[in-house]
Amino acid sequence: MNALACADDSVKSAMPSYFYLPPLDVSEAFPQATPASTFPPSASDYFQLDDLLTSEEHALRKKIRECMEKEIAPIMTEACNCGAYWEKAKFPFHVIPKIGALHIAGGTIKDYGCPGLSITGSAIAVAEVARVDASCSTFILVHSSLAMLTIALCGSEAQKQKYLPSLAQLHTIACWALTEPDYGSDASALKTTATKVERGWILEGQKRWIGNSTFADVLVVFARNATTNQINGFIIKKDAPGLTVTKIENKIGLRIVQNGDIVMRKVFVPDEDRIAGVNSFQDTNKVLAVSRVMVAWQPIGISMGIYDMCHRYLKERKQFGAPLAAFQISQQKLVQMLGNIQAMILVGWRLCKLYESGKMTPGHASLGKSWITLRARETAALGRELLGGNGILADFLVAKAFCDLEPIYTFEGTYDINTLITGREVTGFASFKPVAQRSRL
Repeated sequence: MNALACADDSVKSAMPSYFYLPPLDVSEAFPQATPASTFPPSASDYFQLDDLLTSEEHALRKKIRECMEKEIAPIMTEACNCGAYWEKAKFPFHVIPKIGALHIAGGTIKDYGCPGLSITGSAIAVAEVARVDASCSTFILVHSSLAMLTIALCGSEAQKQKYLPSLAQLHTIACWALTEPDYGSDASALKTTATKVERGWILEGQKRWIGNSTFADVLVVFARNATTNQINGFIIKKDAPGLTVTKIENKIGLRIVQNGDIVMRKVFVPDEDRIAGVNSFQDTNKVLAVSRVMVAWQPIGISMGIYDMCHRYLKERKQFGAPLAAFQISQQKLVQMLGNIQAMILVGWRLCKLYESGKMTPGHASLGKSWITLRARETAALGRELLGGNGILADFLVAKAFCDLEPIYTFEGTYDINTLITGREVTGFASFKPVAQRSRL
């Protein structure tokens, strides 16, 4: 027996007999408030913005809300190897068939087994999933609004028929690999290469932060054409020779999302899996324009869930002989959160209408995403304050949502990069690169 083992045994013998007991269930430890496993009813539509939706969009929201509240919320908080899925950074794969049954994968894509939703309907779907679990909504966003949409907008007819039906049912899962270790905000400068060979292409390079990548069946990958120096798109199947994917550990947010490092060493991609419609970074931007609208609705949904949890908690939790909801400062913070949500929904809804009418610009999408995530962070911070000590426990949703908003504030364009995209549009000046210093002499 080595010294370390002896030390461990010594520590164990010195501990009280109850030291290794499992924690109390939160409902027993804190019976005064209901945890997120029993999800609160929706209470955030104060301005009755549901009136802006069509009957089909109403029905879609109702279907998704019922599923997420009754079926998904309990799973996301259930025990998984001595901890909840979020805490253990594990993905609950048994939720995939339940989400697949909602028939929302593919969003606005028509035909090929896809739902053909309106852009507003697709946005509502994102928000309703995010309201209960942000990681779950990120999983479907990567799969649907990035990978599937790239194939739908830029793929050949054969590729659409081959891949989209299975992806729409979530029988197969996709990821979307653009970001690299050296190129995040500067993604257009990516250095993964694609070299033409007989009957196909050889891909060499590395990708980072790629959601769903550790278990994806289909990887949509972007690389620089070694001949033209332009960005091209490719479809790689799991376990392709030379392909390895490893999970990124130690995240503080979206912990259920399985982000990976992708390494490609002489990965062969046949000609039929080259995405013919991706011939420059501008083609990639066509996908990002739509996905950025969807991502803007993710923090809207998260904020709705935070508000709903706080609204119920303040009525249940009592101090000084009265519910927290009866105190002025609690009401002030709750109303500030509510006001944020009304404004966020209106901005998100307007983005959808601009897109539908063909008027939406990159600046519109970037302003919507950046401003909404900023307000969502404020809403989460207020919610964390309202819950006091329980505001740092994932059991009551707010702490988890607080952390989950941090990567959303950054991905699909950081807050700062998105403001610069809008700034370029309104001023006519691009300010992405530092101005070279010039001598005054």
